[in-house]
Amino acid sequence: MSVPVTIYTTPTCPYCTRAKQLLTNKGVDFTEISMYDVSSEDRQALAQKTNNYRTVPQIFIGERFIGGSDDLAKLERENQLDALLAG
Repeated sequence: MSVPVTIYTTPTCPYCTRAKQLLTNKGVDFTEISMYDVSSEDRQALAQKTNNYRTVPQIFIGERFIGGSDDLAKLERENQLDALLAG
């Protein structure tokens, strides 16, 4: 069983595109949520979960906030991403 992946994005963000492409290339299903569709209350809750991380993408593997595109790529380079995805 794989851990659910959620990625918060904006439509024109190249880093969002890069992160989604990495996940797609690995065959990982993910839920994409546009920041434009997130209410003010949900943004506040998200800010608490991410320690006020302000940029996109904001990537969660399960309940764990892993950061953005560069953080995802680093996990992949260091051969740690598959273990996180596997749970």
